[in-house]
Parts: sequence; C-alpha cells; structure tokens
Amino acid sequence: MLTRRPPLGWNSWNTFGENISEDLIRETADAMVSTGLRDAGYEYVVIDDCWSLRRRGADGKITPDPKKFPSGMRALADYIHARGLKFGMYSDAGTKTCAGYPGSFEHEFTDAETFAEWGVDYLKYDFCNKPYLQNGPILYNRMAMALKSTGRDIVLSACNWGSDNVERWIRSHGAGIYRSTGDIWDSFVSIRDIARSQMDKIAYSGPGCYNDMDMLVCGMYSRGNVGGGERGGCTDLEYRTHFALWCLYQSPLMIGCDIRNLNEATLSLLKNRELLAIDQDEEARPPIFFCGNSESNVVGMFKHLSGGEYAFAFVNYSDRDAGLSCELFDIGLSSQAGYGFALRDIFTGEESGPFSDYFNVPRLAPHDIRVYRAKLVKM
Repeated sequence: MLTRRPPLGWNSWNTFGENISEDLIRETADAMVSTGLRDAGYEYVVIDDCWSLRRRGADGKITPDPKKFPSGMRALADYIHARGLKFGMYSDAGTKTCAGYPGSFEHEFTDAETFAEWGVDYLKYDFCNKPYLQNGPILYNRMAMALKSTGRDIVLSACNWGSDNVERWIRSHGAGIYRSTGDIWDSFVSIRDIARSQMDKIAYSGPGCYNDMDMLVCGMYSRGNVGGGERGGCTDLEYRTHFALWCLYQSPLMIGCDIRNLNEATLSLLKNRELLAIDQDEEARPPIFFCGNSESNVVGMFKHLSGGEYAFAFVNYSDRDAGLSCELFDIGLSSQAGYGFALRDIFTGEESGPFSDYFNVPRLAPHDIRVYRAKLVKM
C-alpha cells in the first residue's frame, strides 16, 4: 500500500505494554471518535506486542490470547472499522517478538494471510530475535511480498530501529514506514537525542516510505510502560516541542498515551491544525538545517511547504535560555533579491517581517521551540 502521507493513529505499547485487552482497544477506538482525534486525521488503532499465546496453534497459525481477546481479532477489527477507523497489528521478523511471543520468521505468508483474514490494515513489524545470518533487507522484503500476496492493502511499518542502514534500502523493499531510531522514552533527553540523530538521515523520507521516529509520548507525564523511573516525564512545553519536531520531520504520528484520559493541553496539542498540516504536507520535503548542527544546543530549520509557503523553526535543546541569529543568505536568499520572508508564529499568531538579510530569534526558554509559517513577499 502506498503511504501518500505519514500515517496517524494510536499504539498500545508506550502506556500499556503487555497489559492489553479487547475492552481497552474498543474503549480507545471509541475515545478516538469522541475526542475528535479521528476527525483530526488519526485513523489507525494499533495493537503492539503481547497479544498472542506463547505458542502457535496446531495449524501453525498465531493464536490470539483468549483471555485478552475473547471475541477474536476479526470481531475487534469489525468494531474498529465500524467507527471509521483502521486496525493495526504487531509481529516480528524473528523467531520471537521482543517480549517472547511467536515471531513471523519463516511463517510470513501464513501470518500475512491470517492478518488479511482478520481485516488488518497496518502491520508494525519488529526486529528482535532474528537468526544471526538473516539480514533486514531479505526479511522485510519477504513480509512485504507476503502482505501483497493477500490482495489486501496493509501498510508495512518496518520497525528495525535504524539497523543495517535501513534508510538506504527500505523504500525498494516494500515498506511504507521505517523506524530509524531506538526506542523513545518519556523524557526530553530521549526526544532531543532522537531528533538530533535524524538530521543527516531525514532526506531519505518521502511519499511512499516515511521515516518513523517512534511513537509519541505527549501526555504520558511519566506514567506507563515507557514513562516511569528515572527516565520519566516531560512538561507540556517539552511535549509541544516533541510534537512540533515530529511534525517538521514528517514522521508518522502514533499517539502513545491513554487517550481515554486526555487533559485539555494534550488534546489541543495533538489536534493542532497548523502542526498537523506541516506533518501532512503533500510535498513532504525534509527541512534544511541552516543554523546549527547535530551537536548544537540551538538549531534553526527551513522547510518548503506546498502552496508556495514555507516553515521556519528554532529549537533550544539546552537547559538555559538561548537566542539565535540566522543569516537568510544561508538558505539562498540574497539581500538584493527584492524579496523577504513574512513570518507568522503558529502558536501566538504574531506576525513579523518581512526579513531579507537575517532573523534574530527571540530568546527561547529551555527546551522550547518556535515555529513560523512564512511567505516570500516583495519588499
């Protein structure tokens, strides 16, 4: 299936881990509708690891855990589809999943047929416990072919954590999404490190095969499977920076918190039309990093958008207030061109410019971000 835009949805792992059930998934699907997230574009409800029994059935098929999913996966898919949503599942390219459940290694075509029969629309395909002599290109191409053989459109989300230089080959191997990072945790350090790690890799992402920077932690507040302990918790300002960065990189957006209990700040952020429009922009062009580099504490970005517009963003990764002065010449605008950038802050609505030579970014609080929509106008 061709992924023309980065997929949006929800995944069970970040908050619930192995503590999943059909009641949880049904309630989440209902919440996707009642909160307006579905209408904002979030359409996938994805069950992650730990959904099956520990052994395959006598017929060689993966069997859903009857205690967690007593009605079966087909009934659950029907429930989700009836609410205008799409159904996502999880498997692994190895002999076992990351949590030790049956993987799809050498069962790819059987599992693909099973997923298609259940009405699956999206498959997150992990990379744990693969035989040492098997490589990612072979394993992901095999599952891509298996999914296509079913005749059902199923997005293949290749979750190999950036191994094997995945960005260089995954587009040609049939996936619609590829994980380019290790696992995210609910901390600003994790968010910052992931965003920095992608600065020299993001150019591989685009329509048909999008770079996945892992699931969102917005609204977790140190609760859940990836949120506790010393790693944990962000402020609303840090979650805003996290969400804005994922949108600027045009990553798939998979909500990781419990959407049945969203506060207004998180819900408003996840439904921010301006940021979602950037994430879903049809040109899907990666940002230019024209101020700072992967080691810098303050980084400036410039991004082409459809409709003749642009985006500027400036992020402060440091623990102190910081400012930044950026030369527009560094993105190719000559001061003699007769044009300048008129900016509008997407969070405050404040307008400024036009600027034709340089732009002094107002001081940023620690871990804060500013994002602007921009147009080139005659001076």
